[in-house]
Amino acid sequence: MTTVNILSGGAAQGLVRGLAEAFKAQTGFGVDGEFGAVGVMADKLRAATPADLVILTQALLAKLAEEKLVSPSAIADVGRVETALAVRSRDPKVNAKTESDLREVLRGADAIYVPDTKASTAGQHVAKVLDRLGIAYEVASRLKIFPNGATAMRELAASAAMRPIGCTQATEIIATEGIALSGSLPPGCELVTMYTAGVTTRAAHPQEAAALIALLTGADRKEQRQRAGFTG
Repeated sequence: MTTVNILSGGAAQGLVRGLAEAFKAQTGFGVDGEFGAVGVMADKLRAATPADLVILTQALLAKLAEEKLVSPSAIADVGRVETALAVRSRDPKVNAKTESDLREVLRGADAIYVPDTKASTAGQHVAKVLDRLGIAYEVASRLKIFPNGATAMRELAASAAMRPIGCTQATEIIATEGIALSGSLPPGCELVTMYTAGVTTRAAHPQEAAALIALLTGADRKEQRQRAGFTG
């Protein structure tokens, strides 16, 4: 089966997988590709990894368009994604309404599962939050860092720690079995990121890539995007 190839931030994986059958029924094409830290995905596109479309942060996609790697006329916003807290489904949910609350939640965890703190959107933000809270050094030995949020959440689900917690994008939390969305980050520590899709300038199947973007962003798929963790 012919496929449309994607390079995407992990935030969009659940939504893309959920629409794959509808896309196949509409076009006859399958969906294949890689999902991971947005910086890594952008570098793969720069290194000429075959891709028909990319789904990355709005700012990063704009840079790729400037670099003539994405067609400016074929870009559309998918939706905003919140960086949030996660716990194992069997554990009590935590609440962090203030920075002080969040500081105590993180101090009380014996393992903190996060995505790449240098190349991923959520991981970079976690590192900034730990610095802001003044506990980066204190919790450094408890950080469990993985290449992307989806992997971090799978590892959290399987964790043998007594009081583990995770922090990544809400879409990755919702898409992971055994994990529960525990709550938002408090004011001053919050992050909401717009994810945007675009057809690459080297696309082998540009029409089908555009069709997939239309499916992902269509008004009739708003409820499905919300279930996956995207907001307007």
